[in-house]
Amino acid sequence: MNNTIYYDVNLDDDERRRQLFEGQIFVYSPKASTRELCALAQSMAEEAFPGLDPREAQHHMSPEKFAEILGKLKPAFIHHPEAKRLIQRALQDVGANLETTYFDVPRMRTSTSDGYLTTGIAYAWHPHRDTWYSAPSCQVNWWMPVYDLDSSNAMAFHPRYWNQPVKNSSQDYNYYVWNKEHRGTKVLNYLKEDPRPLPRATEPVELDPQIRIICPVGGFILFSGAQLHSSVPNTSGKTRFSIDFRTLDRDDALHGRGAPNIDSECGGTSIRDFLRGADFARLPEEIAALYDDGTGKMGELIYQQSEGGA
Repeated sequence: MNNTIYYDVNLDDDERRRQLFEGQIFVYSPKASTRELCALAQSMAEEAFPGLDPREAQHHMSPEKFAEILGKLKPAFIHHPEAKRLIQRALQDVGANLETTYFDVPRMRTSTSDGYLTTGIAYAWHPHRDTWYSAPSCQVNWWMPVYDLDSSNAMAFHPRYWNQPVKNSSQDYNYYVWNKEHRGTKVLNYLKEDPRPLPRATEPVELDPQIRIICPVGGFILFSGAQLHSSVPNTSGKTRFSIDFRTLDRDDALHGRGAPNIDSECGGTSIRDFLRGADFARLPEEIAALYDDGTGKMGELIYQQSEGGA
């Protein structure tokens, strides 16, 4: 496919989403809202690791202690009332309609260096599509670095697979079961291996060619949840901190617009996690029901984030 990276392009939200659903990627310079969101994450991380640079903390404590701190820090960021308010402003900054745009909670992610901790609360993401994890096809991912980063601790896109299916284990994944059985404080115990049924490729994935986008703190990347992407093996000597959240447009969800599904076979849907930009109301159930597959009784429709959840 012909991949295009749009940088600070002034498109209306409808056209931008159409391009995203065709596999294009959008990059934006920092906005006041996203700078503040990153500053909030920085201040919380620095409070959680007193006397240490959070990026260097892995060199001063055991993986067990590091995971314990993250188990409190990450949910605290998710639930911080300022985080939702700043996402509202970020949506406005890119011209999204707050009445029709819905978002899920912002998550603080960490990628430690040199294999220090790559499971559980600090999971190192293999090549995957969010659609393997029951994301709706109309989902747009937002990603931004909390601290400066470089190519050795970034995120990678694998564009050759936009139109090329990847054999994967998503048929074993159900979002409702995941909510019931595989979230919460138990992830803090996964320090050496991660037994959770995380969908992954079951055939070799050619990582090159790949795209690594380096943007400044508060800069952000928008891409479709159907993009194959992964965490770059971190060799920087520093833990990478980043923020991501996801959005969808109500009318896209209602009318079935979105990226093509070429290889996802998961069950359930995460669409009920999304909150309206205007007032944080949940997506109407009649729209969420369009994405149901009758497996709701197997688990929990909506995950209620608690301390240590991932």
